[in-house]
Amino acid sequence: MSQYRWIRRAAWTGVFVVPLLTAGCGVFSQNTTKEIDPPPVETQNDASTTFAPHSMTGSEPTASVDLKTGETHMTVYLLDNNNYLAPVTLRTTLGDTQLGKKALEMMVDGGPYADQLPAGFRGVLPKGTEVIGYTESEDKKLATVDFSQSFANYNANEERKIVEAIAWTLTGIPNVQGVELRLEGAKLEEMPEQAYPLDRPLTRSVGINLETADGVDYSQSVPVTLYFSSETPSGEMYYVPVTRLINRTDDIAKAAIDQLVLGPSEQSSLIGVVTPDVQVKSVTPQDDIVTVDLTDEGFAEGQLEPADMLQAIVWSVTENTGASKVQIKLNGKTNILDENNVSYSQPVERPTVINALKS
Repeated sequence: MSQYRWIRRAAWTGVFVVPLLTAGCGVFSQNTTKEIDPPPVETQNDASTTFAPHSMTGSEPTASVDLKTGETHMTVYLLDNNNYLAPVTLRTTLGDTQLGKKALEMMVDGGPYADQLPAGFRGVLPKGTEVIGYTESEDKKLATVDFSQSFANYNANEERKIVEAIAWTLTGIPNVQGVELRLEGAKLEEMPEQAYPLDRPLTRSVGINLETADGVDYSQSVPVTLYFSSETPSGEMYYVPVTRLINRTDDIAKAAIDQLVLGPSEQSSLIGVVTPDVQVKSVTPQDDIVTVDLTDEGFAEGQLEPADMLQAIVWSVTENTGASKVQIKLNGKTNILDENNVSYSQPVERPTVINALKS
């Protein structure tokens, strides 16, 4: 049973959800009709596995500018204490530095910006790594990164995390859909330790924090990316994306929300954001809006809903469909307020900032 952050509606149902501990790990996909090569028999977390993401447009922007302070809010992917990659929005100033180059520099383990990272997080790029070259091709929508030799000095078991962090951070930059890596000027055809293939540009098709649902045939699976939550050492909540392989389906959007309700895996340290009493009636895309129709017998009209549940639904739907807005219905009603008095009565956009944690 998954751990849940809160106990909902005890006054209405008289039933308390007892939190139990859980823990998990990660990869991802882009085209549900494309055949996926099965990994070696020994493991289903093959370091070279890629999938076909359903959308490249669902990603949060890597940066936005605060017009009042002139600071850039930059989203980078960092490792937490449980070895999950999580997007973290940091405040910084760019100066003359390119956005992508600065983002990578902030992701170097023990690098010059390590003291600006929130407690409980660290950069995943190897210590001593320098970004000696960075360019973006607007026509090809490609970022090319040239690393110093120190980039090759890492533990083999962190290779996939490094690949995922680079891909997910840089593809959040406008007009960047792929990433090419170089080492001291020479194009990398594969990663140095476990030979993750780099013969084509990295995209979000590498997935993130991969796990496989119980009883799933890898060769007949399809990925969905879900947003669960975790806590910093000081108890501050943050979201963690997980790419889960599930049985192949034609309704990815509904399957994603079904999995979100199902919660984190039993082996995971993550926390569920939707309690199991919620049922998914339908998930319907129309134009650029996806309507998520939920039922919950314990819900009373006018009751405030958990903000982390509603936001996780928005993150998960937009990540898997590419839609820009989500309309949430609960028991057929849209007049939903969260615990912060934020209204969900109209379709809401995917947020531009995620996990703006205290340093």
